[in-house]
Amino acid sequence: MEISFNKTKVLATVGPASNSYERLVALVQEGVDAFRLNFSHGAYEEHQKVIDHVRQVNREHNTNICLVQDLQGPKIRLGDIENGSVEIEEGQRVKLVCDGSISTADRLSTIYTGLAKDVKAGDSILLDDGKLELKVISTDNELEVETEVIYGGIVKPRKGINLPHSKVSAPSLTEKDIEDLHFGLDNDVEWVALSFVRKVEDIHEIKRIIKERGKDTRVIAKIEKPEAIENIDEIIAATDAIMVARGDLGVEVGMEKVPMIQKMLVAKCNEAAKPVIVATQMMESMIVNPRPTRAETNDVANAVLDGAHCLMLSAETAVGAYPIETIRSMNMTIRMVEEHSGVFNRSFAINPNSETFLSDSLVANACNLASDTNAKAVIGMTKSGYTAFQLAKYRPQADIFIFTGNHRLLNTLNLVWGVRGFFYDKVESTDGTISDIKQILLDGGYIQKGDVFINTASMPINEQKRTNMIKLSVA
Repeated sequence: MEISFNKTKVLATVGPASNSYERLVALVQEGVDAFRLNFSHGAYEEHQKVIDHVRQVNREHNTNICLVQDLQGPKIRLGDIENGSVEIEEGQRVKLVCDGSISTADRLSTIYTGLAKDVKAGDSILLDDGKLELKVISTDNELEVETEVIYGGIVKPRKGINLPHSKVSAPSLTEKDIEDLHFGLDNDVEWVALSFVRKVEDIHEIKRIIKERGKDTRVIAKIEKPEAIENIDEIIAATDAIMVARGDLGVEVGMEKVPMIQKMLVAKCNEAAKPVIVATQMMESMIVNPRPTRAETNDVANAVLDGAHCLMLSAETAVGAYPIETIRSMNMTIRMVEEHSGVFNRSFAINPNSETFLSDSLVANACNLASDTNAKAVIGMTKSGYTAFQLAKYRPQADIFIFTGNHRLLNTLNLVWGVRGFFYDKVESTDGTISDIKQILLDGGYIQKGDVFINTASMPINEQKRTNMIKLSVA
């Protein structure tokens, strides 16, 4: 299968527009590196089909496409509405009740039972991504909230409710999430995204469950609450990756703050060698149009320039009319930016007190050497994936090729900037391994005769310790 290789990865959400085997293959051919399963929607049978299809694509096309399970989290939603929708008008008094009943024009209901306890007089309640706004007049702290409509409009069923000024008491991992997580772990998904993370304990809790199950699924913390921004350093340290979930984040903190938060999160994650995904509305207009807007193209380009590992598409590929064109368009923009910008060869100060200081400085020097010698490839060998994350941190212009005897890790690393993985489980001498790897890359057309390439490895190879060697070779 011919696949385009950009360094910045693409994560596409699967839905009715993309869930057939043929459609998934077509999306991978256009450059999708990972598929997102959105557990806010869909029955287990539907998700199971997609998981099976993606595994089949990997087997039949020798790809390493990974799966990201996105848990719903304590998303507060309206219940169902009589006649399908109602209209509310500015200045109108509306009761919001926490009993999940059918909503009417002057009595909206939510399925979240804690709402009346969480809000206080003066708080804003935003509906449908902030399109409608209510102001709390009073609450009985139990069942009913009296509100006044600030911005009215059409209220649709099961739309999201945001409480930007309230501390939501619901746990980050709901009962539904825990059940969904076990389904994901049964299927060995490579990554799981936790919604509405607020504090580092949320990450510890989900990691505890994963560990108890004896799995090595990695965790993505979705940043969409103001509390997460306050606790961001501990959250980044504890998690495996971050998602800048700009939809709810924009509603919760105000859209005008999102661009600088995005840049801050990307910079912090790059420094910590943790993958960072930029998500929401990247190519929103392509849900209905075959071409993106200029603003969307700029947004994609800026996320690449910021240093995002991965860009995510939501409804564009899940329910949009042009999923293939969306991926093609995003990849063309990524490629253009990568070919004509200074996104490569970044440098960072290394902490001399870190327990990984020696191998970290070796990886940094391998990337410097690759830049100085105009090397075609930097090659890492890894058991845990650590070397791959570290190599990606420095954004070498050389291709990053990772060799591992851990099949699952090949998929996991497909979310990481620039990384391409190969299965290799022979225990040769160092020289034997390096010559083997050179031959694999030559045979695959990844390097040509005369190309400079840099190997990093741990000697002796059979001990599989931390990286302690750099070797420069000419193919």
